[in-house]
Amino acid sequence: MRTFIKSTWLLLFMMPLSFFAQSTLSGIVTERDTGMPIPGANVVIKGTTNGTTTNFDGEYTLTGVDLDDVIVYSYVGLETQEVPFTGQETINVALAPDAAILEEVVLIGYGSTRRQDATGSVEQISSEEFNQGAIVSPEQLIQGKSAGVRITSGNGAPGGGTEIRIRGGSSLSANNSPLIVVDGIPLDQRGVQGVRNQLNAINPNEIADFVVLKDASATAIYGSRASNGVILITTKKGKKNADLKFEYDLKVSVGEVVETVDILDADQFRNLIETTPGTDVGLLGTANTDWQDEIYQTAEGAIHNLTVSQGLDNFYYRVNFNHTSQKGVLKTDLYQRNALNTAFNYDLLDNDLKLTLTAKGSVDQNDFADEAAIGAAVNFDPTKPVYDENSNYGGFYEWTNNNGVALQQATRNPLALLLQRDAEGKTKRIITNFNIDYDIPLIDELRFNLNAGVDYAENNGFTFRPTTSATVLQNIPAEEVYWGINRNQLLDFYFNYKPYVESISTAIDLTAGHSFQEFYMSSQQRYTDEAVEGNWVLNPLSINRNALESYFARASFDIDDKYLISGSYRMDGSSRFSEDNRWSSFPAVSVGWKINNEDFLKDSGILSELKLRAGYGVTGNQEIGPNYGYLGVYTPSQRGASYQFGETFYPTLRPEEYDKELKWEELQTYNVGMDFGFFNDRFTGSVDAYHRTTENLLAEVPVPAGANLSDRLVTNVGETVSKGIEVGLNGKLIQTDKINWNLNYNITFQDLEITKLSLGDDPNFFIPQGGISGGVGNMIQIWKTDIDPTTFFVYRQVYDQNGEPIEGAYVDVNGDNTITEIDRQPYKKASPDFFMGLTNNFTYKDFDFSFTWRGSFGGYMYNNMQSATGFRGAGTVTPQPYYSNFNANVLETDFNESQFFSDYYIQSADFVKLDNVSVGYLIPGEKLDFRASFTASNVLTITDYDGLDPEIAGGIDNNFYPRPRTYTLGLNLTF
Repeated sequence: MRTFIKSTWLLLFMMPLSFFAQSTLSGIVTERDTGMPIPGANVVIKGTTNGTTTNFDGEYTLTGVDLDDVIVYSYVGLETQEVPFTGQETINVALAPDAAILEEVVLIGYGSTRRQDATGSVEQISSEEFNQGAIVSPEQLIQGKSAGVRITSGNGAPGGGTEIRIRGGSSLSANNSPLIVVDGIPLDQRGVQGVRNQLNAINPNEIADFVVLKDASATAIYGSRASNGVILITTKKGKKNADLKFEYDLKVSVGEVVETVDILDADQFRNLIETTPGTDVGLLGTANTDWQDEIYQTAEGAIHNLTVSQGLDNFYYRVNFNHTSQKGVLKTDLYQRNALNTAFNYDLLDNDLKLTLTAKGSVDQNDFADEAAIGAAVNFDPTKPVYDENSNYGGFYEWTNNNGVALQQATRNPLALLLQRDAEGKTKRIITNFNIDYDIPLIDELRFNLNAGVDYAENNGFTFRPTTSATVLQNIPAEEVYWGINRNQLLDFYFNYKPYVESISTAIDLTAGHSFQEFYMSSQQRYTDEAVEGNWVLNPLSINRNALESYFARASFDIDDKYLISGSYRMDGSSRFSEDNRWSSFPAVSVGWKINNEDFLKDSGILSELKLRAGYGVTGNQEIGPNYGYLGVYTPSQRGASYQFGETFYPTLRPEEYDKELKWEELQTYNVGMDFGFFNDRFTGSVDAYHRTTENLLAEVPVPAGANLSDRLVTNVGETVSKGIEVGLNGKLIQTDKINWNLNYNITFQDLEITKLSLGDDPNFFIPQGGISGGVGNMIQIWKTDIDPTTFFVYRQVYDQNGEPIEGAYVDVNGDNTITEIDRQPYKKASPDFFMGLTNNFTYKDFDFSFTWRGSFGGYMYNNMQSATGFRGAGTVTPQPYYSNFNANVLETDFNESQFFSDYYIQSADFVKLDNVSVGYLIPGEKLDFRASFTASNVLTITDYDGLDPEIAGGIDNNFYPRPRTYTLGLNLTF
């Protein structure tokens, strides 16, 4: 008992000693360069979870501090500082800017620069900002992320192509897509045969970042291909001195059609036929078939990525295997990819010599669904069944005559179009690049860089239909086989010299080099023809080849870390033009002023960056369509074009139209911009304004009969002017050790108009564009001076007192009491006046949440689904005894005849879309990190548009493959 009492007294005596051993610490955390307090800075005892954050005045109080503890002070964008605790009551800390962030570099053409020294309109989008989900094609990662960049998926097909426009494009008939450079290799802007999207060869999982070059001062170094901007894609590499690391990533997805075209159901269809004079109700069936429901399915998919990386002294590598399998929501549609991505780096001679070898090998396999089934499902009679046991066409119901032979002009059975067609394609492709970067030891800061790359692809495929398919009767071969090659070879080198001249406080950056690139494409097909002996017909081999040789240079000067001057020059020679027009020069110059480094702002506690930029540059466009448009060539005849001499059929040669004076498009751009940051770059942004003029515009225009070998010719005929304003804002709303909340917003205003078009001076000259369904050769858009090239060309509809359209009643614009072609007027346009994107990224400890909204305003859509079948005559006045279905709009207008050119069908395409919502949770471990995520894509569309989707490139809604709503479960293991 006595021992117990003594022990108790001793314990009570020692307890307060233990309390006294721990102390309370307080202080203020400020920014070194400004002296301003930092709210939200982290103050943590090293090696523990015991910590706190500073309040709005930068003040903190930390309890439970022991002698010899180390206090860690940190804040995003500033260097972390560690201070030993030796019993102080107060520790005040001033954090310096993080040198790594100040030295953050971004790629530009043939080199790199510090972000703060860029004088052109350049934007980097890193992997942390990418869209989430079952991403098949790389450009989907940055949809809605950058001002001035509009990315529109062509349709909902798996791995389908995408329209990318930077600042709206600049051409009419030439290519409007940006130049895409992958690890230093400029891709062929014409694409690759046999694939849905040539970027599918780049595994999205392996992309480190995108850099978008927008204005000519940034892009002119790429000269003849840079009129529509440049996108630089950098793939992931291994890291030096890194432990062996394995990563497995799985994304499993399901997609569904959320909306279909509004057409008549069986009962509505019967009622319309029965109430239309002159119809034969005996042609109606007894079924109630939803043909759109028959052709669509739930689309399952899976994306597997297995990655291994390691750094061994001076050798480091990364190897990734990818398997992607994605069904389409249209039955029989399937995309598959097997890809191996490798990156090997070897540093020699004390890191003066850096060798990099990258290779992206992929096998794309496609089962192509017959997308004509989409239109057939909208048009096929809903009173007819899917199957007919008495059918001669594989058991599928088809419209037939009394002898059971399919009516050739009738709509085909939509499901039969899918199930009675086997169309497969395979493309083997490798994009490989070997880079040598050498710091020449004899001259400090002088580097030599050599880049050798090949993009090679082989494709083959076939299309087969059995003789029991009614489609074979429509002069469509039962079987076609095709094969081809794409080859893109590159060799370029440059010298880069970056001295600092201390006597004038100027950093100099000089680059000069040479590039040669050759593009080769060949293709050939054969097909079955019962009228030909042996059944098979072999088309001639088609070869498409051109080359580009270039010399380039750039000089940049950073004077006193305040004043920036940069100039570049490129001379390109293209085999696509004659010797007289082959070579062209593309200069650019830009300046910048880092105002925040001036003495009167240097100590500002609010402004962390303020830079003004201005630039001018000239770029070109050589993607004109024909490879040798200046040269008279002869094309061998294709299917059916042969001449009979005796018993033998001989193929013919067709002379092609040409313009021997054909030359480059040339684009001149003026750009002014401002970059700014507040509160140590807690809030950052940029504003750009541009004005672009495209001269010697390449367009396909009509020419007088007999003036050339065709009635249409690609030639230099005009000019366009585009202008716009782009705003990008970024906010780090909360930055603590537990919570990070970032918000990005961008908005783009743009305008484009044709200022010159014809070879003469006729102000009324115009070129019809925009083919539509319904009638032969109908065009709904117009190219004409002083208007946007996507402008619609229509009659102004007259409405009754109830606001209903009066059939055939249009505004008599010229007042001659007759409605003629002269009364058609340019009206509205497909391109938006402005578009925007909003991205949220939020993390709390190991939980993350993100979403992306996009909006487009001021654009219009021509609803061709309504105009083509939204009148009684569309389904009842047919060349053979059958009926077709109607768009439900016929119940609103009750039109009897077509009104294709009425502005009634020009509808607002404004929309706001919730593109992407993702949540995830990370469970970290000592040897294994596990993360689970769930993502929904194409979640919500807010629009007043009556059609299927307000976002269709070109502005004409017809036979559109619907974009699915997709749900993705992701699992990631890292060990």
